[in-house]
Amino acid sequence: MSKNLVIVESPAKAKTIEGYLGKDFKVASSYGHVRDLPKGDHAIDVKNKFKPTYEVTPDKKDVIKQLKSLVKDAETIYLASDDDREGEAISWHLKEVLNLKDEQTKRIVFREITKNAILKAIENPRKIDIDLVNAQQARRILDRLVGFELSPILWKKIKAGLSAGRVQSVAVRLIVEREREIEKFKSKSSYKITAIFDIKGKRLSAELPKKFDTQAEAEEFLKKCLSADFSIENLEKKPAKKSPAPPFTTSTLQQEASRKLSFSVAQTMSVAQKLYEAGKITYMRTDSVNLSEDAITAAKNEINASYGPEFHQPRKFTTKSESAQEAHEAIRPTDFSKSEVNGDRNEQRLYELIWKRAIASQMADAQLERTIVTIGISSTNEKLIASGEVIKFEGFLKVYLEDTDDEPEDEENGNKGLIPPVNIGQNLDLEEMKGRETFSRPAPRYTEASLVKKLEEMGIGRPSTYAPTISTIQKRDYVAKESREGTDRNYVEMKVVQGQFSKETKKEITGADKNKLFPTNIAMVVNDFLVEHFPNVIDFSFTAKVEKEFDDIAHGGQNWEDMIEGFYSKFHLRVEETANVARADINSARELGKDPKSGKSVFARLGRFGPLVQIGDQEDEQKQFASMKKGQFIENITLEEALELFKLPREVGYFEDKKIIAAVGKFGPYLRHDEKFVSLGKEQDPMTITEDEAIKLIEDKREADDKKHIKTFDENTEIQVLNGRWGPYIKFGKNNFKIPKGKEAESLTYTETLEIIENQPDTKKKGKFAKKKA
Repeated sequence: MSKNLVIVESPAKAKTIEGYLGKDFKVASSYGHVRDLPKGDHAIDVKNKFKPTYEVTPDKKDVIKQLKSLVKDAETIYLASDDDREGEAISWHLKEVLNLKDEQTKRIVFREITKNAILKAIENPRKIDIDLVNAQQARRILDRLVGFELSPILWKKIKAGLSAGRVQSVAVRLIVEREREIEKFKSKSSYKITAIFDIKGKRLSAELPKKFDTQAEAEEFLKKCLSADFSIENLEKKPAKKSPAPPFTTSTLQQEASRKLSFSVAQTMSVAQKLYEAGKITYMRTDSVNLSEDAITAAKNEINASYGPEFHQPRKFTTKSESAQEAHEAIRPTDFSKSEVNGDRNEQRLYELIWKRAIASQMADAQLERTIVTIGISSTNEKLIASGEVIKFEGFLKVYLEDTDDEPEDEENGNKGLIPPVNIGQNLDLEEMKGRETFSRPAPRYTEASLVKKLEEMGIGRPSTYAPTISTIQKRDYVAKESREGTDRNYVEMKVVQGQFSKETKKEITGADKNKLFPTNIAMVVNDFLVEHFPNVIDFSFTAKVEKEFDDIAHGGQNWEDMIEGFYSKFHLRVEETANVARADINSARELGKDPKSGKSVFARLGRFGPLVQIGDQEDEQKQFASMKKGQFIENITLEEALELFKLPREVGYFEDKKIIAAVGKFGPYLRHDEKFVSLGKEQDPMTITEDEAIKLIEDKREADDKKHIKTFDENTEIQVLNGRWGPYIKFGKNNFKIPKGKEAESLTYTETLEIIENQPDTKKKGKFAKKKA
């Protein structure tokens, strides 16, 4: 038996490290956290300085049993969980649970899984940093107190099953406030003038540097240009440069993977975790942009070898954030000479992004030449401007350019390409001049990545909390990530072509959104309740201040019990005060007006299964209900929109002598026929769908179901062999089972399916080692 036992967090990491350490070392995994606060009100002793009671989580009892038997035979135990607060807490919990003695316990840390880093860590052990442990405990205890005391209030006052959290509620508030900002926004139109000139077969695009407020002004300007002469009045060339972005932090990686690879925040972290555990990148939870001297040298060697020394420019980046730990590094490849790695497609793509960003950060600036051409118009003092950029030396652009979240104002967003050769005094031939109506836009809805960016800018949350926060607010139905189609809008376009003026009204789509975060009705009601009764918990600057206090505890600057006492005394007082708030006073219902048919009041309110509209008050035994459609809010639905909803459920027609009913339910619009349901797509409206269209959908659904169904068994009709997205599988109750290779789905016998079900490996253990971050 090995004298040395190393305990890491995940089996994947254990396997990689064991290969580096040799036969004297045994490497085992704790599968993440082993202890946590139990559910219920006995976890924290509020009267005894918030003393926590920890319990080994049920799924870790076997893990602890196994680790205890390994500890018995080892002389030295190395606790090698991650190099952050959460990792420090895991090591501390392991030491406590395994009853490890100080003299036999060594804490080691590394931020990359390479042979050098592991051996260096073994040579430089330290003790568990109790300040880091206390910072993690403070966060866990504070968040439990907030959730435990706030959630029951929401259940009593608003709706059962709701939850609130210190960071999640602030994230929801940002999304709710942005939605209201968009709702109130009044778009203003203005007119943008663009022109295209023909220069010996090449095009020169220019625009007027100002916009006109009215159509009349734009039209007057264009008409002035009908018979005008155009000439180049000035030509200015300026050298310019572009510098690369720093290497990735957790937040910037999440943003760029969203923009360039369309990854969700959770997906980015999951793929990065695999790359880290395979020893391909450094630790993926960091807010530092720092690179080690070794990394800077390795990057230099790779740049010189692949691109030449003129492409190299060493840089040291420093982090603006006060909380960043500069001893930590940015996310980078562990081996710069590898621009690609093995692995699945997503691992390859994310690694390539990390490699390019880190390499580019040590490359020379791109040298540009910016050309600005001023074009005079004989009939007016106004000038047109054409601008272009030419790359004189690519520098880092040879490898990488960062994307942005900015949306172009319209499709004609200026020309940044090559300017054809021109001279001062040269006359120009106008090919076309256009005056197009454009509209001001509200601030865009958040994407997952732009919400992370906002939280980070405000000092709310830390690298370990972004992904769990964004997953939580979606899981709890406060926020939905959706794509929504826009609506048609008319705009005016005027043109001057060959001395002729024309004007027409065209159509464009406005307000279309892809993978944006939308608040639900419940989010709006809960947010307003928290803002009114718990302003501290949901206040942006207060939440950021709490984060700084956690950092202060981590640096040994303050006592964690005192910090929680300072928060809890005021918070608990508020909790007690809200007991007197009547449920009726909470803004979860709104009277919209009277129903013209019955004369009864119409309300919009939150029901048990979501937002609804209601004709008649709560005491009315004949009151009617209708579900709201996606995108409708209690706070701004109109009486007309509400009455329209009562036209559903609607009888569409008949098929096979049975009624077809169109309606809207919890999961959107659907058809009901013969006790079966067919969902309607985005292009179908339950109010207008015709009988023929409905019959076609029903038949298509039947055909799809027939193709999906391969066989069932008389012995047990609950067992089905079905065709799925990734091929045939066995369905039994709510569980699905893979069909082993070499077995034909069509020829499976009942006995064979039972064998497959009984011998299927238990997949529930997957992800055990993923850390639970507060």
